[in-house]
Amino acid sequence: METRATRDGDHYVLTGSKCWIGNASIADVKVVWAKDDDGRVGGFVVEKSTPGFRAQDIQGKFSLRMSRTSECWFENCRIPAENRLSKASGLRAPLSCLSQARVGVAWGVIGAAIDCYETALAYAKSREQFGRPIAGFQLVQEKLVWMVQEITKAQLLALRLTRMMEAGTALPVQISLAKRNNVWMALECARKARDILGAVGITDRYSVIRHLMNLESVRSRHHGDQCIRRLA
Repeated sequence: METRATRDGDHYVLTGSKCWIGNASIADVKVVWAKDDDGRVGGFVVEKSTPGFRAQDIQGKFSLRMSRTSECWFENCRIPAENRLSKASGLRAPLSCLSQARVGVAWGVIGAAIDCYETALAYAKSREQFGRPIAGFQLVQEKLVWMVQEITKAQLLALRLTRMMEAGTALPVQISLAKRNNVWMALECARKARDILGAVGITDRYSVIRHLMNLESVRSRHHGDQCIRRLA
C-alpha cells in the first residue's frame, strides 16, 4: 500500500493514488485506505470536493461497461483528523470489507449463470438442425445438465456460507473458496452457453457474451484474482 496519510496538526494530508475504483468519479465521499506515520493502515473519508483530489474514468473497457471504474489521485489532500475511521485500524479492516464483498460476488455470479443456462436452453429448443431441435442431441444435453448441476451446487455453497456468516463462524478462507468456485462455475456456464448458441453467441442479440466478458473481470480482478484465492 503506497498511499500515505501524514498527520499535520488537526488534519491528515493524503498523498498517493488508487486504480480500478468503482464509482470514484461520481461518488460524493470515498473511504480511502492509507498508511499513517507509524505505517499502520487506516480508513479515511475523503469528500469529492477536497482540494487535491481528482478522479478519471478508465476508458476502453470491454467488460463491466456499466460500472464506472476510475483512477484516483490524492495530491496533498488535507482532511480533518476526525475523518479517520476510529474503529478501522490495521490491515484487518480493509480485508474484512473484501470478505463481505466476496460473499456478494459468490451469490451474484449465480444469477449470471442462471441467465446463461436459461438462454441456452431456450435457444436449443428453438434452433433446429437435421430436422429436429438441437436440444435433442446428447452433446447439447450434456452441457445443459452440467450447468444445472454446477448452479445447484453453487447455490448450496452460497447458502451454507451465508448461514455461517450469520452465525459468525465463517472463515476468510471459506469465503475465498466460495467466491473462487462460484466464479469458475459461472464462467464455465457462460462458455458452454456460448458454444450452444454457436455464431450468434458472440452477438449482442443474446446476453451470454456480455456475461462472459463481465465474468472474466470478476475472475481476474474483482475482489481478488482466482489464483490468489487458491493461495488463500
